[in-house]
Amino acid sequence: MVVVMDINSTVEQIEAVKEKLMKYNFKPQLIHGVKRIVIGAVGDRHAIDSLNLKQMPGVEEIISIMKPYKLVSRQAREENTVVEVGDVSIGGSEVIVMSGPCAVESREQLLTAARYVKKAGGHILRGGAFKPRTSPYSFQGMEEEGLKLLKEASLESGLPTVTEVIDEQSLEMALNYVDILQIGTRNMQNFRLLKAAGKANKPILLKRGLSATIEEWLMSAEYILSEGNENVILCERGIRTFETYTRNTLDLSAIPLVKRLSHLPVIVDPSHATGDRGLIEPMSMAAVASGADGLILEMHPEPNKALCDGAQSLNPGELEELMKQLQKVMAAVGREKSPINLGGVVNG
Repeated sequence: MVVVMDINSTVEQIEAVKEKLMKYNFKPQLIHGVKRIVIGAVGDRHAIDSLNLKQMPGVEEIISIMKPYKLVSRQAREENTVVEVGDVSIGGSEVIVMSGPCAVESREQLLTAARYVKKAGGHILRGGAFKPRTSPYSFQGMEEEGLKLLKEASLESGLPTVTEVIDEQSLEMALNYVDILQIGTRNMQNFRLLKAAGKANKPILLKRGLSATIEEWLMSAEYILSEGNENVILCERGIRTFETYTRNTLDLSAIPLVKRLSHLPVIVDPSHATGDRGLIEPMSMAAVASGADGLILEMHPEPNKALCDGAQSLNPGELEELMKQLQKVMAAVGREKSPINLGGVVNG
């Protein structure tokens, strides 16, 4: 349930409600909205009536949330959550583009990629320091050395960074270096990792699982929010179907549906969804038209030399052209244009 407080309720009144909820084994969490103040309370909904919360000063309304995801639900928060990362706002009027290589491979590769992302008008640099791979013999990432390079690239380019964490140890390590922690499709239901992410002081990018339903995806986000971290970005990255011409099947219907069900921002990963660089541009444009708050795109300075996912990585020129084409869709759907520096110079 959620306890809706009067917009003019005092700190003392809010704390009194929270204390009463805790006394009866509810887990309260304050949710700040623009139009109202809400206390999310997870516990036995059948015990609500006996608490007489409606009689307490400052309480305006009690709303029972029937969906299994409580804090993630639109009923808990009417306004869109906007995740702030430095000067970048994810979930606001502007469509945010995260781009960079699948894996951090070397200092030269990453710094060059960061310059190209910046030049194209991208907002956030992506790069994998830890790579969970299907084969144990595939490149597994540079780990902490890769995190250090992401930090260096961020300082040079001014771009915030996002990288995937694969367990609690890598999460703790990444906290010192990057701005957004990604939980990948294979770990969407790694509940210990989700709880650790909920205790972290960094935004979390949560990818949908290969075979996850939308409700399972939102329940994974609920794990993070229930631990106190409200800065969650959902990422649709395609689901596994019987189709073999693409790596996965991009579920564009999930974008408007999830935005109706939840207040969290939703971005799309067309690179992993299709596995084909030739499909990234049309799928990116379709995602923005469907209401996506952002895109996460693989771009490598030299895709033919990439240690992983070269076939689905754009080259710098393709990224720049895609950014130009996206402006047309953004304008058509009323999303704020991204500031693109088309006259920039990439330093070698």
